[in-house]
Amino acid sequence: MTDPSDESLMSLFQQGNEPAYALLVQRYKDELTNFAGRFLGDPDEAEDVVQETFVRVWRSRDSYTPAARFSTWVYTIASNLAKTRLRRWSLRRFVRLGEKHNDGQVFDLPDESAGPDDAADDAFREERIQQALKSLPVKFREVVVLRDIQQLSYEEIVAITGSGMGTVKSRINRARAALRDQLRDLIRERP
Repeated sequence: MTDPSDESLMSLFQQGNEPAYALLVQRYKDELTNFAGRFLGDPDEAEDVVQETFVRVWRSRDSYTPAARFSTWVYTIASNLAKTRLRRWSLRRFVRLGEKHNDGQVFDLPDESAGPDDAADDAFREERIQQALKSLPVKFREVVVLRDIQQLSYEEIVAITGSGMGTVKSRINRARAALRDQLRDLIRERP
């Protein structure tokens, strides 16, 4: 027996089946938290974006049409909410992107086989990568996180961002080049 598709679950939810909604939340909560966390650089804000995303899914369930993939629709909502938060931060002149977060929350699963030295090295690399991501302009950060971390297709990224294919590919290439420049020392030292 195969699992129902996201679109089937959404259809069931539109008909009043709340367990279908719960299953969609279960399927996408971690992915969206990882995306928002990488995009915003703040675990608490990422959780807020994900919660608000699912509130919007609940409220807008009747506006969803199966012509669009559910994953594209939900990532578009999360991306727009994350961008709105960034705009609010810049309007307040409150720059959270430069803050260092030491609350221990990690978005990726740690390697359980790593020793203490490896864990410290991994934590250092993770912090450097997150800082490099935060330094990218929003339009570059969004596409590189969607492609390289969330592993979405170019077509899905085009649908989420509303940009053309050439623009998406160009932004991804420019983001990767900027990250390579910033992380050159980490790239060289990797075994």
